[in-house]
Amino acid sequence: MKLITLLAMLLIISSCSTNENSDNAKNGTTVKPPIASALCFLLTEGNNNRDSTSIELVIKNNKVTGSMNWLPYQKDSRKGSLTGTINNNIIQANWSFMQEGIKDTLNLQFMLDSTRLLQKPLKANTQSGRQQTDALASYTLIYHTSDKIYN
Repeated sequence: MKLITLLAMLLIISSCSTNENSDNAKNGTTVKPPIASALCFLLTEGNNNRDSTSIELVIKNNKVTGSMNWLPYQKDSRKGSLTGTINNNIIQANWSFMQEGIKDTLNLQFMLDSTRLLQKPLKANTQSGRQQTDALASYTLIYHTSDKIYN
């Protein structure tokens, strides 16, 4: 079982290798993914940057798939898959994840910007008690390009 997990991780890491978008990012141009590309991003935060969120995106035409793993230090994580669309560098995605053995979903909004992925933050919906994307907020969560999924 450990061998299968290791092989899967190696496959994911190799899919996140840099591509021609790196040259565009250095020039400050807008990211225009080729017909299909795999991109990996990492956000670290919290005390001593121990909390991390990793995102792998596979973009093919205007369809986006991938994975997102929120790994707060010594707390329950959220791990799951992303599906959505991209239009003018804006990604509308549905994150289906597991947390404490319970399945849940969140709609998320991202923006591709050079070598970064930016996300609108989540806020609590006081009526439902659930988290949701703050549609009126700016893209304040900043993920940087990474060649690995887990920190």
